[in-house]
Amino acid sequence: MLKVITIAGQKGGAGKTTIAAHIAVSLAQTGRRVAIIDIDPQGSLSKWHSLREKNFGSGYTGLHFVSSAGWRIEGVISNLQNKMDYIIIDSPPHTETESKSAIRSSNLIIVPMQPSPTDLWATGATIDFAKSENIPARILLNRYNSQSKISKEVIKQLNAGVFKNTIGNRVAFSSCFLNGITVTENQPNSQAAFEIKNFVQELLSITENTKDESTKKALEKV
Repeated sequence: MLKVITIAGQKGGAGKTTIAAHIAVSLAQTGRRVAIIDIDPQGSLSKWHSLREKNFGSGYTGLHFVSSAGWRIEGVISNLQNKMDYIIIDSPPHTETESKSAIRSSNLIIVPMQPSPTDLWATGATIDFAKSENIPARILLNRYNSQSKISKEVIKQLNAGVFKNTIGNRVAFSSCFLNGITVTENQPNSQAAFEIKNFVQELLSITENTKDESTKKALEKV
């Protein structure tokens, strides 16, 4: 059954596009058929995929890519219904029509959040809208430092579900992204790749309601 996941959040700079790309590639590495949809007018995911095509060749990126206006998202998803296992949507940094349409069409919303007061306050609109549409939403702590005092204070104030796994503040994510690749491809044994694999394993346990040992082994081999 097709799973649609939107990476959403009102605040820019939270790492939505980088996370969308890394999740999509990691899911594809487990053997899932994955599509990525860029509905952000900035087109950052589109630029990343273009670089990826230069590296691997058109049609050999391991992902099905679509750039679309947000209001057309239902039709795009319908066209991919029987062709994909997962659709990852990268949405713009606000909760206007484009993001709302994507959220309504999703099975799960991932809200990346840096552990800062401004990021904390910015999550409210996205979480509240997802709740109003009865779509589950969880916060993914990004650029997270477990030793930071402010991180601990911010976490105490969260009023939404949070993924157990977190993503650290690592240069590897940005450096790989500039070349159209991801850390699980370029640095598969790095701490950054380890964090992505753990997060994707958690994501699969939520979306597929299973602790599939074959999936765990597939991620370990990457």
